[in-house]
Amino acid sequence: MPQIGEILRRGRYYYIWTICSECNQGRWVQRYSNPQVCRRCLSSKNGLPFYRGERNPSWKGGKTRHGKEGYIEVRIYPEDFFASMADSRGYVFEHRLVVAKHLGRNLQQWEKVHHKNGIKDDNRIENLELITQSSHLRQHTRGYKDGYRQGYQDGQAKIVKELKEEIRLLRWELRENSKYGSF
Repeated sequence: MPQIGEILRRGRYYYIWTICSECNQGRWVQRYSNPQVCRRCLSSKNGLPFYRGERNPSWKGGKTRHGKEGYIEVRIYPEDFFASMADSRGYVFEHRLVVAKHLGRNLQQWEKVHHKNGIKDDNRIENLELITQSSHLRQHTRGYKDGYRQGYQDGQAKIVKELKEEIRLLRWELRENSKYGSF
């Protein structure tokens, strides 16, 4: 058990072990925050109950979007069978959880789940495929190459079509001008 006033450094932040003056429970607080009263006691003092999880009015079913990548994360509780797949916050990627539930087992770290249609929040089992890291990279590389080729071919076809149209207009203009003796 830490001593009151003991300082702990985690990353670039410093924390101090302190005791709440209301509930007498010890906790780590950031060095520059108000260490007198804990958040739970402070909110109940103001007449606002402090709810966590499902009882919180901002609860969204335990789902959140992960950063810029767009994957969906789902909250898993410690007593859940799939809890070993969760990160330190208790969240697991939904696409990994869907495949794990479908297989009836936890997924290993090296097993990757691939979205077949490339839409990262489309987590239907039909759209998910369990593969290894190397084959996942191969699929994405092939997909990018194929996409580039297709885009290049589409671009070429568009350019050829535009050039043909321009040639047709120039020929028409040439015929019109030759009729009236401009040349």
